Amino acid sequence: MNTPASLRQTLDRLGTLPPIPLIAQKILSLKINTDEGERVLLALIEKDPPILTKVVGLANSPLFGTGRKILSLHEAAAILGSRRIKMVALSFAMMSSVLRKPAGRLDIQGLWQHSLCVAMAMDTLARLMPKDRRPSDDEIYLAGLLHDIGFLVLDYIDPPLSDAFHARLSAKPGQTVEELEAEMLETSHGELGAELGRHWNLPESIIAVLNYHHSPGDERAAAGQPLVTMVNVAEKLLPTFGIDEPVPVDISDDEWQSLGIDPSRADEIKIRVQEHIGDVIAAINTA
Repeated sequence: MNTPASLRQTLDRLGTLPPIPLIAQKILSLKINTDEGERVLLALIEKDPPILTKVVGLANSPLFGTGRKILSLHEAAAILGSRRIKMVALSFAMMSSVLRKPAGRLDIQGLWQHSLCVAMAMDTLARLMPKDRRPSDDEIYLAGLLHDIGFLVLDYIDPPLSDAFHARLSAKPGQTVEELEAEMLETSHGELGAELGRHWNLPESIIAVLNYHHSPGDERAAAGQPLVTMVNVAEKLLPTFGIDEPVPVDISDDEWQSLGIDPSRADEIKIRVQEHIGDVIAAINTA
């Protein structure tokens, strides 16, 4: 097991981190607002069974209200839309590249559930925001789905330390992630995720989300606003859902207003997001 000091030295050697997956590079390069781009996207997904399973499973969620069983990628594309499919496929490809086998104490399925629900909650928030403050759908889904990828980075570069960390996190539900990271890692899953984001040349807005989604008030988070605040608020709407990551649940009026959302709608939004949780779980668990 690495000590905190040697863990930081490991991160300094970026060769220990995997390159961005080839399929992710191809998906990133696609312009899906064209028929050819959509055709190539679907062809790439059809050749990757794990991604195909995730996409079709999501399309079967009651969240999209089809009332019938979706069996093919082309049916899923008609339900989800090409942009949502692109970002789910891209994020799953990226996350899969830093999975270790066999799996350890980190709950990979729970992490995927949590990440997808955060992305969905962000989508709900975006539709309530003024158009001039609303990020693009691509940014929303990429930020939401990848925000906790730093947990996978730790699991990839130091499996024993990751196992010890998540064992402690489960055993001490009253201790925050930040407190335990300071005690055991002298870094954070945010910093680890940001290192991977830089290694993969992700946009600065996404790197800021990876690094500061637990501290949106940090002046360095400005590069990722309003995405950073959207992730932070979404996690507060989904406390401890999917993975052991205790977060505060109180959302201030200032936070709602920073997104251009009337704070009086807070209870309505919480109910709407909570209703979506079961639908997303059902979609993932049938995938």
